[in-house]
Amino acid sequence: MRSTHLRTGAALLCLAALSTVVSCGGSGSDTAGGRTTIDYWLWDDKQLPAYQDCATAFHRANPDITIKITQTAWNQYWQNLTTQLTSGEAPDVWTDQASYYPQFATSNQLLDLAPYVEKDKLDLTAYQPGLAETWVKDGKRYGLPKDWDTMALVYNTAMLKKQGLDAAELAGLTWNPDDGGTLEQAIAKATVDTQGRNGLDPAFDKDHVRTYGFLPEWADGSQGQNGWGDLAAANGFTYLDKNLWGTKYRYDDPKLAETLAWFRHLIDQGYAPRFDKQSSVANSELLTAGKGALMVTGSWTIPTFTDPKLKQKFAFAPLPTGPAGRKSAVNGLSDAIWAGSAHKDQAWKWVKYLASADCQNLVAKRAVVFPALKSATAKTLAAHKAQGRDVHVFTDVVADKGSTFQLPVTEHGTEIGPIVQDAIQSAILGRATPQSALKSANDKVNGLFK
Repeated sequence: MRSTHLRTGAALLCLAALSTVVSCGGSGSDTAGGRTTIDYWLWDDKQLPAYQDCATAFHRANPDITIKITQTAWNQYWQNLTTQLTSGEAPDVWTDQASYYPQFATSNQLLDLAPYVEKDKLDLTAYQPGLAETWVKDGKRYGLPKDWDTMALVYNTAMLKKQGLDAAELAGLTWNPDDGGTLEQAIAKATVDTQGRNGLDPAFDKDHVRTYGFLPEWADGSQGQNGWGDLAAANGFTYLDKNLWGTKYRYDDPKLAETLAWFRHLIDQGYAPRFDKQSSVANSELLTAGKGALMVTGSWTIPTFTDPKLKQKFAFAPLPTGPAGRKSAVNGLSDAIWAGSAHKDQAWKWVKYLASADCQNLVAKRAVVFPALKSATAKTLAAHKAQGRDVHVFTDVVADKGSTFQLPVTEHGTEIGPIVQDAIQSAILGRATPQSALKSANDKVNGLFK
């Protein structure tokens, strides 16, 4: 998930004591006495127990293969992986993300799985539509689908109820970049100053806000999955000339500039925190601490906002309907095999198992993410329901044809991210107009393909 997974984990988590097949350690697999150890890397600490379950079951069925799992927080994960690839000591298998995998494929670091898929006759139609195709480049397959996610609104139920907003009203919100639609009205109502006045009160003091109605995400790379990208798509914006593997970006589209101008308007009104004054604390933590009332979030954060230990209660609502309809990014991860692995056949056994119903049903029981197999979605929803969670908005948007869009998959993804993010932050800070900042960034981005 994700630039989708930007907020997962905080530090390396060692769980060797919990299972004989899960431990911490560096890269490099080994073979001894006819037994093989496969190193497997992932970044999400919340998903670790589910894949520990899979590793245990896999080892039981394949006693000659042990899976050693290393979990590292997002930023350190990619730094470590890059270092290990450079030194020729990468893990046999790792969780891959669509912004990163093109560079690994181009540098011949990923094993082509197409011959294995063909030999074992895997049914790729069993996955949610579009997930399997993401990992194909120039006829070669560089991963099997692992999971998927969509976006929604998450809100503090008590705060919004106090302002007269209920679930039914939130389910039907509209948005446009001119007046913000009913979404902006809801955000204004949910914004409260230090005197208890909401944003629609003529006496509202935007310089002394106690609770912001909306918490935008600005460390969101080139895709804006956690906010601006979804609303820009609802305004008619498309990232590329084609996706997958387009070569001409459209960040200079006025539809995106209009969207950013609306976000800037929220800040000017006092409904959202100023970017230059915003805390470095994650928005999810600010929301659960009562500093905000509403934000865009991904389905991978469901456990965060439904944790029974939270003092406040949260619920999910669909994203608002914009001029081009309701739009949610849909994204997914894969499991990839290092081309330099000394144990490719054993690594393939593990990756095939990770992508199978046997493993993905175990993941579904944990109710942390939605596994890639269509058959596992219902099982995940049932697991959530059994725990008292109402999360249907994340699956409803997938079932609603035309309401999802795939995030860009192109070359230069890791280079594009900082270029676009810097431009968007410049516009939000008022250092440049959205249109001029985006035009400059778009020229730089498209220059990478020449």
